[in-house]
Formats: sequence, structure tokens, C-alpha cells
Amino acid sequence: MSLHLPAASLDLAETHSESGSESNGSDVEESWSDWVSDSANSKPCKSLFEEKMLGSAAEALDYDKKAHKFDLNAFCKDKALGFHGRVRLINYIRKDKPTASSLRSLSGTEPLFSSDDYLVPVIEDDPLLLESPGDWSDSEDEPGVSAPPDLTAASKRIAVLESKLAAARQELADYKSLISQRVDITRIKDAVDAPDENITSSSKRDDDTHYFQSYEANDIHAVMIQDKVRTSSYASFIMTHPVLFQDAVVLDVGCGTGILSLFAARAGAKRVISVDASDVAAKAREIVKANGFEDIITVIQGKVEQITLPDDISHVDVIISEWMGYALLYESMLDSVLRARDRFLKPDGVMAPSQCRMMLCLSDASEIYKERISFWNDIYGFDLSAMGEEVFNDAIVDIVGPDTIMSDPYMVKDLHLGDITAKQLDFIAPFTLVSTAERRTKVHALVLYFDTFFDATGAPVPPQTPVHVTRDGGGALAEVWQLGRKPSIARRQSVKKQELVSFSTGPRSVPTHWKHTIFLLREPIVVTEGTVVVGMFHCRKSETNSRELDIEVHYSVKPSAGSDSGAETPGDVVVQIYKVR
Repeated sequence: MSLHLPAASLDLAETHSESGSESNGSDVEESWSDWVSDSANSKPCKSLFEEKMLGSAAEALDYDKKAHKFDLNAFCKDKALGFHGRVRLINYIRKDKPTASSLRSLSGTEPLFSSDDYLVPVIEDDPLLLESPGDWSDSEDEPGVSAPPDLTAASKRIAVLESKLAAARQELADYKSLISQRVDITRIKDAVDAPDENITSSSKRDDDTHYFQSYEANDIHAVMIQDKVRTSSYASFIMTHPVLFQDAVVLDVGCGTGILSLFAARAGAKRVISVDASDVAAKAREIVKANGFEDIITVIQGKVEQITLPDDISHVDVIISEWMGYALLYESMLDSVLRARDRFLKPDGVMAPSQCRMMLCLSDASEIYKERISFWNDIYGFDLSAMGEEVFNDAIVDIVGPDTIMSDPYMVKDLHLGDITAKQLDFIAPFTLVSTAERRTKVHALVLYFDTFFDATGAPVPPQTPVHVTRDGGGALAEVWQLGRKPSIARRQSVKKQELVSFSTGPRSVPTHWKHTIFLLREPIVVTEGTVVVGMFHCRKSETNSRELDIEVHYSVKPSAGSDSGAETPGDVVVQIYKVR
């Protein structure tokens, strides 16, 4: 089921989250308990009973104590809850959403306090789970605990306390082991574990090997090159801008077969450095030689974050790269392109493409819904609908037709490659989608696609600039293709008319190999003309695989003025979470 929140919880103020933490450079080794305490005290923490975020775990507990009359620390102490009992209680509250008043009737012996289901964190890295137990656990300094009468009694008490301390440490270790199986705790390990020379590099998470190996096969390159919208747009930009490429030094990041490098060399580039971390680089060298450009194009196999340019080159004039993935940011190749920009691009250099925009729209997606969801409802008279439940957890990469689109697109992210940073690729953005449906229609999905712009100056494209939409039979390749290596006079004369090249991967354009990223809704939205869907779009790299994306959509529906409901304000906020993988 989708999560429903009060309408007031939807804050449409635009924000951008910047993930990633940096070490403060301290050489002081912290213990696990020190790190836990510091982390809990410094991380924002959500209230136990509402979506409100507070500055720290302590602030959240104080807020719940005042606003909801529930004192977590006092409750745990009164019920003599141990470490695991407290953890179960927190996760029970977060998962099952009981009221504060109902919690006060608990005795501490209910089944929930022994259920392992409530040991699994509901919120990853929940600061309340990491809070130091010193403020709520039993203390030997409480009234009624007398001093030991002699050395023997004191020794016995010390032994008991040492045993309790060892047990508490074991509880922490056991819980750390448990959550490490369910969430990514790489950051925790880096913070609390001293380097161990006996740990091999193979034990570290590897998000890259499979990614680079996937680009060694011929098929994936054939699909990309045969994408006329993609390849012809790059060719059009490169071949119609000889002023930019003539005698330029060009860096091609993720060159693959080297097709973009070949275009750059043909357009008059003085040197082209083609970089790819996969073994396709060997094929690229063969291709460069076969086409007679080995004196211009140098192929380097390696990660662009690690390579060095040839000795006679320190910086480049142009960086070209086809880095875009599903939903634009899938595969996280843009991070590498931005790193190349920061390392090698001249201050007045140009990024190609220079800008991309992520666009969101409503879609009835009726055929996709039938194929993936309702198909399971009746199989030879049997209900197999359980098979369709997990489909909602992942974004679907497929094609929807222009006739399925039920709103104008809304830009949720504008990426100007000249100045955007890698941290800004994790973001939260508001959206407002107004239904254009001519009749009562069910919207089964939100659809994400992207528009791409090439500006020869590298300057930001004005927001109102329309993107070129390629129709059937379109594509610019025929206009720039030439058999020889000399730029044609006609093309040189048309440079001023070709300042901006762009293409769209949206439903109104010829389908591309990127297709469309479809977020199926568990609760379809019934719309008429003018129905407004407002919400927040959350996008970040997955914590378990940096090449994947975690998407969270919060939305609410405001019916159109002529609808039967007559409502004037948005309804409950619906929250759905997706993986792009």
C-alpha cells in the first residue's frame, strides 16, 4: 500500500539535498559508542509520531515529550527495557504508527518486545537507534543502591558490572551485525574501524566492475549508434561548429567505439583524447587506425578520475561525452564527466552537451499497466495478482506513446554542465502537473524523460527555449554527413544558424534507446481537464549501489473546479518509493 500523510506535510518549497560526508581530518580514533553518540547528536531526526524533522535525536525526543506527552527515555527506564527492547519499541512506533496514548498502556512484556521483526530499522541510520543509552539505562548510582561494605563485596560488584558492560557491548555488536545485512553501513565502518592491512580490496563494495564490463559487448554499442536521435544530434553539433572544433584539443569521456572522437577529428580537431575504462578501448584503437586518425586521436583505457593526459597536453578546449542514462542520472556517469571537467577543462572551455533537463508528466500508461499489473488478476480463472505487487517497487523503462500523456511536462531538474556539482545530482524538487485530459481518465503513472541541449558557447539555455522534437523520419545525420574529411563550405556558412542543437527523449519525439522512465502509481489518479497534481520529487544515488537511483515521489491531488467533489484544496499526500536499476 502507498503511505498517506496529511496534506499539510507537503512542503513545496524547492530544496536541494547534497549527499556525502567529508572527514574532518582528525587522527583521533573514536570508539563505536563515541561515534554513535556524536552521530545521534548531529544528525537530523524525525519525530516518532509525525513527519516533522528536528535537528537531533535529543531535540526529537524533547519535541515528542512536549507535543505528544510521550517521554521515550522515561518509558524505557520505567519498563526496564534493555537495549534491544528500546530498539524494538522505536521501530514498532515508526512502522505501526501507534498513538502516544496507546503506548502508555504497554507493560513492556508484549510480544512486540521479543519480535525480531522490530529489530530491523524502519529508517536507515535512525539517530534514535544510535543515541547513547547512558541517559535511559539503569544506573548503579540510583537511590537505594548502597556502597559495598568491604573489599570482597566491592570486587563482586565490579565483576557484575564488568559482566553487564560486556553484555551491553555484545548487544551493540550484535545489532551492528544485524543492520549491516539490511542497509549500507560503509560510512559507519569508515568512521569507526581503523584500517586493517589484512582486509583485501576485494572485500570493499564494487559498483564499477559489472558496469564497465557491460560496455565490452558489441550489442550495447550497436543500440546506441543506431539511435538516430542520439547519434545524429551529436554529429550535427560537432560537424556544424567548425569554429569550436577547428584546431581544438578535445576530450571524449566514455568514448566507447570512438564515434564521437571520429566526428571531432573530422570537424578539424587538432588532438582528441578518447578515454574509456572498459575493454572496448582496444576496439576503439583499431577503429581509429582503420579510419586514418591515429595521428589525431589517442585512446586511453582507464577511469577518467585516475588517468593523466599525454605529456604535451595539460588542459582541453572541449569535453564531449554521451553520459546520459535512464532517467538521465542512472549509472552515475555524469559524476565522472564533472570530475574530468574540474581536472582538465580550460576556464573558457565548452561542455558538450552543455545542459540537460529532467521533465515529469502525467500518463494514463494504460497498456503498461495492463501488461505489468492487471494481467495477473485473472490467469485461467486464478487470481495471481500478488505477482504484480513488486512491480510498483521499481521504475519501468519502456515507451509510452504521445496519446497517453495527460499533462504538459514540468521541469524537476535543470543541469547546466558548466557549473553543476556532483553533490547537486542528489536533489528534491517540487512539481505541479495540470491535467489536459479531455474526459475523465485514470492516470496510472508519472513519466520521466530528459531534454538535451548543445550550446557552442557553453552558456545556460534560457528556460523558455524550446527543445527540438524529432518526428518519424527525422534526424540531422543526413544534413552533416560527408564522405571526405574537409568541412564543406555550406556548413561553414551555416554556423551562425546552428548555434543551438537539442533533442528530446520525451513521448512526443521519436523513441530513443533511453526510452521513458515510468513510475507506476499504486493508487491511480482520476483526472479531468484542470485537475492539479502537486508534489515533491526526491532523487538520490542508491546507498547500496551508486550506479542506481532511489526515487521518492510525494504527491497530492487537487480536483478541477468542475469536478463532482468540489474540493478546493489538495487531499492526503501519497508517498511512493522506487528503484531505478
